[in-house]
Amino acid sequence: MKKLIFLTLLLYNFQFSNAQETGYFYGGLESNSQWLQTDEGINFLAPEDQFRANNYVLLNYNLGKFTAGMQFESYLPSALLGYDPIFDGQNGIATYYVNYKDEKLDITGGYFYEQFGSGLILRSWEDRQLGLNNAIKGLNIKVNLTEDIDLKAVFGRQRYGFEESEGTIQGLDAEINLSNALKIDKVDIQMGLSYVGRNQDTNGVEAIPTNVGAYGGRLDFIIGDFYAGAEAIIKDPDVIANEGVISSNKLYDGTALQVNAGYAKKGIGVNATFRRLENFSFFSDRLAEGNIFNQQVINYVPGLTKQQDYLLTNIYVYNPQPRLIIESFDQRAGEVGGQIDFFYTFKKGTGLGGKYGTKLSANFSYWGGLDAEYNIENRWYKAKFIGQGRQLFRDFNLEVKKKWSKKWNSAFTFQNVIIDKGIVEGGPLGNTTFTSNIAVIEATRRFEDGKAARFVAQHLWSEDDRKNWAAAVIEYNFSTSLAVYAADNWNYEGFNEIHYYSIGGSYSKGNTRLGLNYGRQRGGLICIGGVCRFVPENTGLSANLTVAF
Repeated sequence: MKKLIFLTLLLYNFQFSNAQETGYFYGGLESNSQWLQTDEGINFLAPEDQFRANNYVLLNYNLGKFTAGMQFESYLPSALLGYDPIFDGQNGIATYYVNYKDEKLDITGGYFYEQFGSGLILRSWEDRQLGLNNAIKGLNIKVNLTEDIDLKAVFGRQRYGFEESEGTIQGLDAEINLSNALKIDKVDIQMGLSYVGRNQDTNGVEAIPTNVGAYGGRLDFIIGDFYAGAEAIIKDPDVIANEGVISSNKLYDGTALQVNAGYAKKGIGVNATFRRLENFSFFSDRLAEGNIFNQQVINYVPGLTKQQDYLLTNIYVYNPQPRLIIESFDQRAGEVGGQIDFFYTFKKGTGLGGKYGTKLSANFSYWGGLDAEYNIENRWYKAKFIGQGRQLFRDFNLEVKKKWSKKWNSAFTFQNVIIDKGIVEGGPLGNTTFTSNIAVIEATRRFEDGKAARFVAQHLWSEDDRKNWAAAVIEYNFSTSLAVYAADNWNYEGFNEIHYYSIGGSYSKGNTRLGLNYGRQRGGLICIGGVCRFVPENTGLSANLTVAF
């Protein structure tokens, strides 16, 4: 902690003493900490290291076409609950880089983040709430070859805690503007081609491939108010592993297909996405397959469903299932499904629009396991393109947002969800499903001088799992800088009729924000952008401090 305080003061000193015409510093500090408390009401026993903290200090320096930076991280005495134990007790410089960029060339050495296309074949990124940072340590080169052709090349090893992965990643990506190249004015057409490979020592086992590559192509176009795109990827045959153990030396290839289309203009929009994944987990270490902390993952496979942000709509969320498993206790080959979004705005002055207009949105998503035959003894399977695989997740939700006056606005949400028990709790799929209906009413009242009050009432009906829930949130903003809240999730028909209460608030001034809260954390999946991590139930005091400079 002394190192962190010293480094923070040093960064501020750099900021004010070196802000010259020759260059400038910028970056930020983020500190997330919790003090865990034993709570017999939810059978939570606080660990010996009750205080835990994840701290990040990012410092960048720019001078003309050159930029350099580093990120210092501290997980002392342990990382927050639910993060990979590989971070526990770690403290030091986690990433660093040097970059040169001009109009034609962009070169980075050190740790970098990169994405090819939608990320289905490669995405290195950071999300601190998920405990995910799969930056690549090596070389990243981007070249504007012509006005219509952009090239990318990456080489290096992924970050794994404060170390690097066993495998080495190499990749090439080309983005081509076909409309300009073919002089087509009415249609905007973009084409992309990608290759990503993993090279990893086999320790003398000849049956295991040293190199495993993935090859993809994508095509996107826009015609007036319509847009569509498709991306297809094939992955070389590779072994499959489960929790650090190779199931057998037999090799299996993988495929991915994603198609999206939509229509958008003022007041109305429709978007649809279809995706099929067959054995499409891709990691920089073959033994990382199946890890629950999203470590060493090469590609980006989010849950393509509506991302919910209410207390009860976040209980039954979908976690993607691209894995291949051929075991007596569990068989799966991947997933297939999609979602469709609809948006409509009733104009002001109409019957449903009223004085200020009304916004309507609806979403339907369905995901199922691939319909496949399995031979466990011979480690063989055959999957249909779609077929009639078991249902994993089905969601229908409707949202209406209405502004009633300059002071009052509201939102109403209804959701109907069916989800496989294995998605929620882990373990084999297909044994049991949960069905629930959720209703949410939200209202906001605005006052003078930036003051506002927000009220949320929620209810979940279910005959399955933990049965019925009720929840409420009250939030008051004293100004644009200071806000407090109180919330409660009440599982009133579940075991022990548990209240998951929480109180807290936040204060912001300039580029600094401090948040504090105390209460119970409901156990289960927490998903951000369709990527999930599991958090065990716990009780305690949490604090978040962010500073940008």
